[in-house]
Amino acid sequence: MHARSALFDLYGDHLRARGDRAPVASVVRLLAPLGIAAPAVRTAISRMVRQGWLEPVRLASGRGYAPTERARHRLDDAGARIYRTRDSTWDGAWDLLVLDPSAQRSARERVRSGLSFLGYARLSDSTWISPFASPEVEALLATEQAGVTRLRAHDDRPSELARRAWDLETLAASYARWRCMAESLLADPDSQLSSIEQASEEERAFAVRSVLVHEWRKFLFTDPGLPPELLPADWVGHQAAALFAREAARLLPAASLFVDACLADPENATDALTGHRSDQSGASL
Repeated sequence: MHARSALFDLYGDHLRARGDRAPVASVVRLLAPLGIAAPAVRTAISRMVRQGWLEPVRLASGRGYAPTERARHRLDDAGARIYRTRDSTWDGAWDLLVLDPSAQRSARERVRSGLSFLGYARLSDSTWISPFASPEVEALLATEQAGVTRLRAHDDRPSELARRAWDLETLAASYARWRCMAESLLADPDSQLSSIEQASEEERAFAVRSVLVHEWRKFLFTDPGLPPELLPADWVGHQAAALFAREAARLLPAASLFVDACLADPENATDALTGHRSDQSGASL
């Protein structure tokens, strides 16, 4: 897991609901169970500041970082797609984009990558479709100074068009692999994550859940989130999504305790958690 990706996961999955900001020391402590060293965390933060994803903030405990407005929009959209809370009701119309030619290859690549992330499929060098209109399209194309004609289009055989536009067989195989990975990780976390062998229960839950979210998040780049009527009846993605939702919810309470302890006191988070468990069990009374 790269530090940059882990930071996106951390801010989107935990810090977004806790005021968006965190001291650097807390972020370093939170990513330690994932095997990410402090220098890698600090380097990734610096790069994300230069790229416009994070901005420095002054906190009572010292210097910290918060997501920019652009990052917050991206994190919220990603969260809705990761946890499948986005409305999947489809009116049968495609969002059709016809792009003006661009002379710069680097700009074309950035547009292709951005549109793919937003759930669009390329029908030709200039034409892209999605069943849902993403509000981020205008900002993406404006940044790259790419002209576009945007239309609402219908097709008599939408399921066939979806199969031509997206490689659903490869996507199904990816979901099957994710499910095998998740089941293996949940069955024996210590053998999969050497960095948590001596970890507390809460730290272990945080690490395992972070890996599940991180690997699941990769589907943002390959799964457009098609409505049910465009997918096979026995779509393996539904089964994988049910497993992810169940385990993410199960691990969240313990993982949240670890996050809160690290935000309160990163140096003594483990001791604080030990004391919490003692108080809860009554052993200290």
